[in-house]
Amino acid sequence: METFGSAMQTYRIGVLPINGFALMSYASTVEPFRAANTLSRRNLYEVINISFDGLAVQSSGAASVTPQKSIHDQIDLDYLFVVAGGNPALFDNKAVFNWLGRMSRFGARLGGVSGGPVILASAGLMGDRRMTVHWEHAEALAEISPHLLIERTLYVMDRDRLTCAGGTAALDLMLALITEHHGSLFASLVSDWFMHTEIRPSVGPQRGGIAARVGSNNALILEAVKAMESHVADPISLAQLSVMVGISPRQLNRLFMQRLGRSTIGYYRDMRLDKAMNLIRNSSLPLTEVALATGFANSSHFSRLFSEYFGQAPSSFR
Repeated sequence: METFGSAMQTYRIGVLPINGFALMSYASTVEPFRAANTLSRRNLYEVINISFDGLAVQSSGAASVTPQKSIHDQIDLDYLFVVAGGNPALFDNKAVFNWLGRMSRFGARLGGVSGGPVILASAGLMGDRRMTVHWEHAEALAEISPHLLIERTLYVMDRDRLTCAGGTAALDLMLALITEHHGSLFASLVSDWFMHTEIRPSVGPQRGGIAARVGSNNALILEAVKAMESHVADPISLAQLSVMVGISPRQLNRLFMQRLGRSTIGYYRDMRLDKAMNLIRNSSLPLTEVALATGFANSSHFSRLFSEYFGQAPSSFR
């Protein structure tokens, strides 16, 4: 284990939780630094909770975080992480955006956790930077800002920007930082502290494999679903799907009914409606654009199908 000298640098870590943040993402961000201090018996890290106005910030659950500082205070930071949940695309606080830009100019490395990268992007701070974001927000963000370099990985460290998908991916990102500062052996000790026996690489997947999501291991069904996922905005026909999979339309439909309890086209339609719901909840796109982005050229037809599937009109989720 590394020997920690008394003159070792203390890294100052700012955390800006946004109302509605997820406790798991917040804890996975701050707790590794506390554990590092405990295990080293040194003050390797100082975590400073910050809010817009100095008032407590409510999580998506019952707990809240009491800040030590507000964005209006003078704060010297090495790192600043924005932790957000809910629908971060709706966050539009110009004072916070300006403050984030100012902190970056003063030398802080900026990070985003879960929906936090969406806020960094909204502040104009992710230009020419690779990034990731929680899978729930990724499609909406890509639809709104197609110029962003979004990767579907656990975390991305690109120069002075650090982004992660949230949840336990934040733990892996912070362990990568601890590795950068104090070596892999010490980072492994911190990881073990949380029964996190393997530090995942940045390129790890955010979600389980397609078989787990679909609920079938059948190779033909999985091939068809992959084709559907590649053609959400421009739906293809059952005949085209069948050609891509290599069996007849009747055989493919029978397979879907037997394994998934839905027709091929019914499964495809419901997938597109689920993606429409994701866009409605995680973006401010007009409903007509949501319909087009999910392959429904007729808005009234989209609204009827959506209402039948979810039991409420699309507008009720705004």
